[in-house]
Amino acid sequence: MSDTATQARPQALPPASALAQASKTRQPNESADYRRARTALLAEEIALRRQIQRVAEQRRALPPGGEAKAYRLLDEKGKEIGLTDLFGRHDTLFTYFWMFGPERTRPCPMCTSFVGSLDIPAPDIEQRLALAIVGRSPVERQLAVARDRGWSHLKFYQIVGDDFARDYGGLSADGDEGAMVHIWKRDGDKARLFWAAEGGSETADPGFDPHLAPDPTPLWNILDWTPEGRGKDWYPKLDY
Repeated sequence: MSDTATQARPQALPPASALAQASKTRQPNESADYRRARTALLAEEIALRRQIQRVAEQRRALPPGGEAKAYRLLDEKGKEIGLTDLFGRHDTLFTYFWMFGPERTRPCPMCTSFVGSLDIPAPDIEQRLALAIVGRSPVERQLAVARDRGWSHLKFYQIVGDDFARDYGGLSADGDEGAMVHIWKRDGDKARLFWAAEGGSETADPGFDPHLAPDPTPLWNILDWTPEGRGKDWYPKLDY
């Protein structure tokens, strides 16, 4: 067998339980029961990490998605631009459509929590891809929320018309809004869908709200580390 073939062969990973058992980390004043349970949990965390990596590999292997229409947007100066203009210097674009239509007095609290979690790392994210927050409200109205929340790094755009929101499931025939997460790839002078969040009520497990896996919202991940967990009736608010 050639060296190239040997190098291409996937490396066998040791069992997650073996790695957990090999961990030398110990916590002050822990009991034997705590260490046994924590080691068992560590094995599950390692297995979950590997599953996340496998899912990411499967996502990267998706065939090309559908070509986007020539959607139009307005930037903060009121200039009309195309979806492809949002790519800037990159070939990959992340868009988040938040629930802040003109009929809303204030944006969705959960959308606001997520958008806020993107503001600080935005300069880091934009080293690798373009990042845009889009909504149905005028950009100045979106920026007013950004200023009130102390956001300073994100770029906001208003969609022209509702075709974009309706085509991708962000606006129902009854006018109900839903958040949308999309990753786009540049394809010449076109934008082509790479991946979109497709979770919804029909994909949720009993007793849980629909959410992505892994969940991109830091709020929920922090709560998942706590004894109380997320809870079944708690949601973020715009004011406390």
